[in-house]
Amino acid sequence: MSEKNYFTINEISKKTRVPEYTIRYWESRFKLLRPLRLASGHRRYTAGDAEIINEIKDLLLIKGYTLSGAKKVIYSKKKSGRQDWRADSPSDDTVQLLENIKKELRQIIKEC
Repeated sequence: MSEKNYFTINEISKKTRVPEYTIRYWESRFKLLRPLRLASGHRRYTAGDAEIINEIKDLLLIKGYTLSGAKKVIYSKKKSGRQDWRADSPSDDTVQLLENIKKELRQIIKEC
């Protein structure tokens, strides 16, 4: 069985130990934190989103940065390439999903 690629806000809240309302607020303040939105409006988060949430949590709640200070740190890391942010490249989950699809398609072609 493969690992989940997308998580609900409830699941990501439990995984990161950050309240749902805080995650929603951070989405409005950090452009890097943009979950997939379904047609119904529900959010779907990736493991990359969880990493960003944990980074924001670390900067704000543990290291004591202000929102603007945390933004500067996160965006400077993104610019310098010190982190593999979801916005720059596909997440490991996405790459794995595409690899699985490619294997299945090759198998179908062999069977035809």
